[in-house]
Order: sequence, then C-alpha cells, then structure tokens
Amino acid sequence: MVDDSRVIRKVARRLLEDLGFGVEEAEDGMGALEMCRTAMPDCILVDAAMPRLDGIGFMKALRREAIGALPAMVYCTTENDETHVISARAAGASQILLKPFDRETLEGYLAGAGVTAH
Repeated sequence: MVDDSRVIRKVARRLLEDLGFGVEEAEDGMGALEMCRTAMPDCILVDAAMPRLDGIGFMKALRREAIGALPAMVYCTTENDETHVISARAAGASQILLKPFDRETLEGYLAGAGVTAH
C-alpha cells in the first residue's frame, strides 16, 4: 500500500488483512520503489497524489525497472475524468479504484486485477 495519508494506509491495511493479505506500507512512490527493489509484491495499491513521486510516476518507474513478473497495480484516486484514467492505464494500472472505498469494493477490484490472498 502506497499512500501519503497515514489514515488511509491504516484503513487499507485493516481491509487487506481482513481479506487475508500480508501488507507492507510506503508513504510515497520513492519509498515504495525502494521496497520493490528489495522484494517485489504481488499487488500494489497506489495513491494518485503523493510527495516526491506520485502514483503515475511510481508506476512508470516500476515498469521501467522491473525484471521478471510485475505486480498488479490498483491505482487509487479521487479523480474520475477520462484523461486521468487513460494516464493511469498507460502507466501500468491494472485497475482504477475510486476513493473512498469499502471492503467489498476493494475485494472486487483485487479480484479484477487477478490478485488473491495467499
């Protein structure tokens, strides 16, 4: 989970853990990129607006750097305009999830990205 909001990370962690997922957290795209260099996750929930490296920049950087299997990326945003969605898809988003979201919505989007808990 990559989000600059501690509250969003806390809520998302609880939802993901309730669904059976292990969770690591980063507060911005740079921190998440460093974590991915160490151990690539199966899926990443990526916030759109973050300091240092935003969601689009993070997804592009990860796609450039990654070797082998790439994670599913669920792009979490409050923006629903077509240009924003197209940019996220072009950067590598598997799914676009509008904030705020609940457990059922999150579960559906993860399933749509082909991600299941281990």
